[in-house]
This record gives sequence, C-alpha cells and structure tokens, in this order.
Amino acid sequence: MTVPQRVGFWVAGVLFAALSLFLLRDILLPFVAGLALAYLLDPIADRFERLGLGRLGATLLILALFVLIFVLVLVLVVPFMMHQLQAFIDRLPHYIARLQELAARQGGPLLERLGGAEALPDMQRSIGNLAGEAAAWFGRFLQGLWAGGQAILNVFALLVVTPVVAFYLLVDWDRMVATVDSWVPLQHRETVRRLAREINSAIAGFIRGQALVCVILGSIYAVGLTLVGLNFGVLIGMTAGLISFIPYVGSLTGLILALGVALVQFWPDWMMILATLAVFAVGQFIEGNILSPKLVGASVGLHPVWLMFALFAFGSLFGFVGLLLAVPLAAAVGVLARFGLEHYLASPLYHGGATALPPRDPDA
Repeated sequence: MTVPQRVGFWVAGVLFAALSLFLLRDILLPFVAGLALAYLLDPIADRFERLGLGRLGATLLILALFVLIFVLVLVLVVPFMMHQLQAFIDRLPHYIARLQELAARQGGPLLERLGGAEALPDMQRSIGNLAGEAAAWFGRFLQGLWAGGQAILNVFALLVVTPVVAFYLLVDWDRMVATVDSWVPLQHRETVRRLAREINSAIAGFIRGQALVCVILGSIYAVGLTLVGLNFGVLIGMTAGLISFIPYVGSLTGLILALGVALVQFWPDWMMILATLAVFAVGQFIEGNILSPKLVGASVGLHPVWLMFALFAFGSLFGFVGLLLAVPLAAAVGVLARFGLEHYLASPLYHGGATALPPRDPDA
C-alpha cells in the first residue's frame, strides 16, 4: 500500500469507529463500564497470580470484593448523599435570597460612596440570575448525561451486565493482549509496542492515580467542612473531590458552594468563613504537593485544557459513555500526536530537504 492508501485506510477506520460508537451509544454503557473495570482490576489480578493464585480464582476473588464494596456504598452512602442533595436543593432558594440580601446590605454603602447606588438592584438581580443560570446549566448537564445513559436497557442491566462483562474480560485479559499483539505487522511491532506502553502508562497513571486522588481529596474536604460545622459539608466536600478529575473544576465548584453556604450560615463571623476557605487551601496544597505528584505523576502527558475539552466534548456527544471513553482516547491521541510530531521534526520535510535526523529514542 502506498502512503496515501495507508492514511486513507486509517482515516476510514477511525471514522467507522466513531460512527459505530455514535450509533450504538445507547447500549454501550454496561460494556464500556465492564471494559474499564477489567482494565482497572487487571494489575491486582496479575499480583494475585504472582502470589500463586490462578487467574480464574483471582478474578472471582477480586470481583466478589468489588461487588461487596459497591453494594455497601450503594446501601450506606448513596441514600445519605441523596438525602443531603435533596435538602440542599430545597434550601437553595433561601441561600440565593440570603446572598442577595447580604450583597445589598454590605455593598450598598460602598456603592453610595462611589456614586453608584442606582446599580444596587442590578447587582442583586445579577446575583440571582447568575445563580439561576448556574443551577439550570448543571441541571441540563445532568439531564444530558442521564439521557445519554438512559437508553441502555435500564439501571438493572448496568448493575448485572457490567460485572459479567468485567469477569470474562478480566479472565481473558492477558490472552486478548497477546492475540492483538500477534496481529501487528512484524516490521512495526516494536514501534506499536512502544506506543502501546506509552498510552497504557498515560491512561493508567491518570485513571488509577486520579481515582485515588479524588477519593482522598473528597474525604479531606468532607471531614474538614464537617469539623468546621458547615451545613451540607459532606455533600459539598465529596462532590468537590469526586469531580476533581476535571482540572480545577472540582475544587472551584466546591469552593464556590462552600463559600456561599458559609456566608449565609456564619455571617458576620469571619473566622468561620476563613476556616471554610482554609479547608480548600489545605486540600489544594495536599493535592498539588503530595497526592498528584505521588499518585498521578508528571509522566501522564494530559494537558488540563485538552482533558477538559475531551471530557466535555465526549460527554456532550455520547453521554456517560463519552465520559468513560474521554480520558483513554485523549491519552491515546496525545501519545500519537507526540509520536507524529517527533517524526515530523526528524524528517526532511521539516529540515527543508537536508539530511533527516533520527527520531528521538524515548529510552535514551
């Protein structure tokens, strides 16, 4: 095959895969979730195998423990969080009205001194409109995710099919990887293996590491806000932690929610409001200096802007399935783009016909 034919073949393959994903997005969630679960649990299965346990036994043990933990979370944690969420939604209009009142009371004298007292009603309306728009956007976002995942058979199918898919994939994981590796053309096998290792390192470093960061960070926020005495501290803290996989969005969302609740609850006690801010300052310090460097590392190669774009784009197109696929695809595209750029910079096309430089050896 000529170079244009090879490029056309791969472009056609990518377009076919994207079209298939779009057309089948309503039924893919339990299968994609099972694939993600098998990928996450494969290193644990390998570790059990090294300890002398068979692959089938290791898979059964791991999935049994995972299902047990999942059921406990579903029974103990989810009802509490849903109760907190409903109570927060019920009190949200009161919080917005109270914030408008505080803005008018505290900002009015300042605006009068600056000669802009007539702008006070506009400021109050702006606060209300901003809060209303934020709540509406969040509702539409959740509705879009639900609509993208609702057309799967139902939630029961997700809970039943996903463990079954994960079980079969986890049992056969090493065999599947070896089979796919045997299909790679011999002349390109080492290059493909290198790229696969880099993609796996990026995906594993982000997903496994970031999952631990989210859980630990959410626990820090929840405990800290509860100790401060903030209303809905557990809900706000865990929400901020669990969406911290979107760079800056989790902490910023939690900070805004916590600050708004703290102003309504503690005003004019500035010490408690500052204590609320201190919880997020401490959490950010721990995340930036301890959790992310140790658990995620600097070798992931996912730029925050590229990651946010991938999450929002795939979430908008494919719903919850898109969120599950966004990080792996973003990592793969990043690795392939760096590979292509590396070869372009070493090619005669870049050097203007001069002798091409050899591509950089990543192991050097």
